[in-house]
Amino acid sequence: MRLLHTSDWHLGRSFHGVGMLDAQRSFIDQLVSCVGSEAVDIVLIAGDVYDRALPGLDVVKLLDEALVRITQAGASVVLTSGNHDSAIRLGFASRLMEQGGVHLRTRIEDLDVPVLLPAGTSEGSGHVAIYGIPYLEPRLVAERLGVETASHFAVTKEATDRIRRDVERRRESGPVHPVVLAHTFASGGITSDSERDLSIGGLGAVPLDLFEDFSYTALGHLHGRQELAPNVRYSGSPLAYSFSEAKHRKGAWLVELDNAGMCEVREVLWEAPRSLAVLRGTLSELLESRDHAWAESSFCQITLTDAQRPTQAMEQLRTRFPDTLVLTFDPQGAAAQEESNYSSRLAAAADDLDVCCGFLEHVRGRGPEGTEEAALREALESVRLEEAEL
Repeated sequence: MRLLHTSDWHLGRSFHGVGMLDAQRSFIDQLVSCVGSEAVDIVLIAGDVYDRALPGLDVVKLLDEALVRITQAGASVVLTSGNHDSAIRLGFASRLMEQGGVHLRTRIEDLDVPVLLPAGTSEGSGHVAIYGIPYLEPRLVAERLGVETASHFAVTKEATDRIRRDVERRRESGPVHPVVLAHTFASGGITSDSERDLSIGGLGAVPLDLFEDFSYTALGHLHGRQELAPNVRYSGSPLAYSFSEAKHRKGAWLVELDNAGMCEVREVLWEAPRSLAVLRGTLSELLESRDHAWAESSFCQITLTDAQRPTQAMEQLRTRFPDTLVLTFDPQGAAAQEESNYSSRLAAAADDLDVCCGFLEHVRGRGPEGTEEAALREALESVRLEEAEL
């Protein structure tokens, strides 16, 4: 049996204000093509299929089209909800959708209710049992799960214990190979900026050994594709959703289970419609160096290191890098290293114009030019005259 492990589609998300639906359609095209070319039996989606609990109509339509195309290509779908999804809304019509090959696991009542499929064609092959653990918010589900401590560890342990008990019961009738989807932060993972913490201070991390004895555990939440154990992995997000993911190789895991429940895993890579560039240097270096030619068609995050903040920096950068989305400043050099006590400067200011000029120099690293100082002087004089008339 072949499984394609994906997660964190985040349909409807934007990238620094740029809509990503077209890029997400491109990913879905590649996924459907992979289902056909690799003869995938089951597509696993380990949570965060949407980016918002209330997705837009066009986003819902995109998921609907994706599920139809995947099933038409010959695969079934097992999908669980993440912390970005509304489990209730995502789970709507789950029994009806199951008849079409789309299996939703969004309710804690279904933690030990697997999608049961034959492991092979030969007699005695047993079954593959696919269980879904949706994102479990401890404060909301601890009582329903019957655990005393409202922690991620406690509720996740109870969920996996329920699964283990169900697997043991089913094994009394023949071989069962358990596969688990879970949207959580398992210890050993590496986070990136576009993931939102499941809890404060890292307390939401759960130990890896909760999942190690399953045939395969398909994890979601972390956006970097990674292996925690040979049979416990994060697929990562199919697209980069922050510049911290610029060096990620986005893809999925193709998992092949044999009749003994052993898995062989290999990577599948997705091609991104646009590359990401994280650039750093002075304005002149960035505009003139041939080394940066590759980034001219990329989405760019740029840090300028000029000692003084250049005039109209964004406008100048966009003449070469039109899709510069993030601009920050990290002044370097002697002028940038000079310590200035802004509070002391304010206290010593001779007049309001000196205060304004000092503030301008403080925030951009250089004082006002002649026309700027004249404009400030005129504005202050207008305010003085207006106050005098009151």
